[in-house]
Amino acid sequence: MKFRRNVALILTRPGGEILVCERSDFKNSWQFPQGGARDKESDIEALQREVLEEIALPPESYRVLLHHGPYRYVFRSGCRKEGCDGQEQIYFQAEWLGGGEIAVDKKEFRDFQWIKPETFLMEWVPPIKRDVYRKVFRDFFRIDLP
Repeated sequence: MKFRRNVALILTRPGGEILVCERSDFKNSWQFPQGGARDKESDIEALQREVLEEIALPPESYRVLLHHGPYRYVFRSGCRKEGCDGQEQIYFQAEWLGGGEIAVDKKEFRDFQWIKPETFLMEWVPPIKRDVYRKVFRDFFRIDLP
């Protein structure tokens, strides 16, 4: 099986809230900003590019605190993206330093919100990604989501 390299951002702000974005193509589907890494691009370079593209934050407006991964999931049966059967993701947690204004790319997301990690609902995530989200919440927040 071939996996597409991908990065994702868990952006936090004072008070412990995290940023989640509602996908533009699926109403009530919330996720972290994320995207594929290009050839010869480091994970950090991919993260900085994706964050700028998807939520308009330049690298100087947040500070990466830690990362975990890789986390893998397989696309639905018969689906492929860029010749791959699934994605292998590195998740980064970063602290928003307050610089810049969050503005979601409307091709990717319809909205965003700040929530406490323990209020994240697994029903927001497509079934193929739920195991990854459970592991991510356990690794970053020590929370076991149902």
